[in-house]
Amino acid sequence: MKKYKARIVDEILKFKLESKGAVLIEGAKWCGKTTTAKQVAKSTVSMQNRSKSYNYLALADINPSELLIGKTPRLIDEWQIAPQLWDAIRYEVDQRDEFGQFILTGSAVPADLSQIFHTGTGRITRMLMRPMSLYESMESTGEVSLKDLFEGAKDISGHSKLDLDGLAFLICRGGWPKALDCSLRVSLVQARDYYDGVVNSDISRVDNVERNPERTKRIMRSYARAIATQTKLSSIVQDIQENEATLITVETISSYIKALKQIFVIEDTPSWNPNLRSKVAIRVSDTRYFTDPSIGAASLGVGPKDLTNDLKTMGFLFENFCVRDLRVYAESLDGKVYHYRDGNNLECDAVIHLRNGSYGLVEIKLGGQKLIEEGIATLNKLEANIDTQKMKSPSFKMLLVGVGEYAYKTKEGVFVVPIGCLKN
Repeated sequence: MKKYKARIVDEILKFKLESKGAVLIEGAKWCGKTTTAKQVAKSTVSMQNRSKSYNYLALADINPSELLIGKTPRLIDEWQIAPQLWDAIRYEVDQRDEFGQFILTGSAVPADLSQIFHTGTGRITRMLMRPMSLYESMESTGEVSLKDLFEGAKDISGHSKLDLDGLAFLICRGGWPKALDCSLRVSLVQARDYYDGVVNSDISRVDNVERNPERTKRIMRSYARAIATQTKLSSIVQDIQENEATLITVETISSYIKALKQIFVIEDTPSWNPNLRSKVAIRVSDTRYFTDPSIGAASLGVGPKDLTNDLKTMGFLFENFCVRDLRVYAESLDGKVYHYRDGNNLECDAVIHLRNGSYGLVEIKLGGQKLIEEGIATLNKLEANIDTQKMKSPSFKMLLVGVGEYAYKTKEGVFVVPIGCLKN
């Protein structure tokens, strides 16, 4: 059995258990939800246990409270197999009137909501879990802390061990826990198997609507070509239509994309709307990303060598790679990641905005001095356009790079940070 690697959400889960009666852990399949829950659970009932599932399902119908008896926190794994347990847990939390009673985990496929009568508001809180960041998989040194930057760090230092080939491998491997500590070949096949599962099964299990695997592949491939852009849905439809024998509608593609979002395959980034000195229009379209860059690589059918031979494609996937890590780190700081683009095409790849109003501006570049200089200019131009009489100045400006050995601060006040040095 592999040794458990600590996750950033471990502390988030502990806090949520201290503040609510039950916690529902959501997220992509294979991202480690059950394994993380088992680190704090004192008892477990696994609804998918074949030797006991018949009795469990019967109890869920007749006397669900029996399944909730056990040391707390009690983990109910694959709870969506018996969605009526939701209301039973809500009721039990009310009766016990104590925090930290239950953890619910399960497949990314949503439960049958027709069997749930109450929202669980005030009793059951949700926690989103994503694939592992580089710091969690121990492939980032963690010498530069996002938290420190928000707290006013004046200088930084760090040395990344990642080169272009290493980055290409990590993009294609992804942050799947099962892909760690394996041979290169075994590591890389995990994301492909995930992709195959989505295409052939999971997307149809979302709402029991049969969806065509080949069409799903074409949609995911087109989405992968649109990574890190605000490509309109109509453009994706047009791209797909070239390989469709029959006319395909926006509504059809929308239903597929909605299903992929429901099972946490796709996670777009919303736009950031700051107060500006100028009256330039801010574009509000979401930026298209997968929850993990390896899904995009699998959708395109590319491997590490393909990426190093096509640096433009690698650059887009690298941006998705960085956004994945920034989301994991920001969540632990009670923050979210946004994207900025205005009518003058001034664009900032990531804006990390905390609940207290603090924010940091981040440009993402694969590497190269020219791109670094462009990123610094973009960050300074955006900062100059923010109306600091109506909102705070940015806590920091950061250029997040792939190829680059050292973390440092430029004379313009921009932190240049290799992704292999960053942590929360």
